[in-house]
Amino acid sequence: MSEFKGGIVTGSSRGIGAVTAQLLAEQGIGVVVNYRAKAPRANKIVASIEEKGGKAVAVGADLTTVEGPQALVDAAVENFGSLDVVVLNASGGMETSMGENYALRLNRDAQVAMLEAALPKLSEGGRVVFVTSHQAHFINDVSTMDAYDAVAKSKRAGEDALREMIPKLAEKNITFVVVSGDMIEGTITATLLNRMEPGAIDARREAAGKLYSVEEFGAEVAKMVFADVETGHTELVGGAGDFLKASGN
Repeated sequence: MSEFKGGIVTGSSRGIGAVTAQLLAEQGIGVVVNYRAKAPRANKIVASIEEKGGKAVAVGADLTTVEGPQALVDAAVENFGSLDVVVLNASGGMETSMGENYALRLNRDAQVAMLEAALPKLSEGGRVVFVTSHQAHFINDVSTMDAYDAVAKSKRAGEDALREMIPKLAEKNITFVVVSGDMIEGTITATLLNRMEPGAIDARREAAGKLYSVEEFGAEVAKMVFADVETGHTELVGGAGDFLKASGN
């Protein structure tokens, strides 16, 4: 069982976040399951965790608001006694109804705001994990589909901004890890991209050799919460051969 007692997984009412939250709970971590609008989905994840003997609480919070990140931090401390782990999984930007610059507000500004809210309460020796995609991680060197370009650039901007906080995290011996994956089968983003650019998923599957499922990738994210790696480490899930080749690395 983990020595970590309390954690936050942003955007965890479904998909990769939900899988990650459930796996962390199985390791004995009390998890704040975060949702933006769909409470029933989050409550279902909490119920599933509790049925297996784990601890979890669902908290509705929009990370792009001033009060959203703090609500998650408060919930972790109040319910589990400490905040040891933050998994920055929430992302988006392909929505058309969320106003101008939403991708940047969510994928960069809200990520930084979440970590800044968490830092005063994060335990010595804690861990922060940022979840991203190869398309975003390598965007400065390798172009992506037009439909995903703005999102990819905003997620890379978020990663860069978070990496700038590593020295501040190091003062409390908190490590920062990036988990990057290829297009994930069954996610909303992959479905939307395939709709906008038919054949996109098949093309990535062929280039990568295999695309991970939500369950498989969520397991990799959870694993990196405990992995013995140096701060600033990037875990390229499933490899990233064609990206590395194209970027000259």
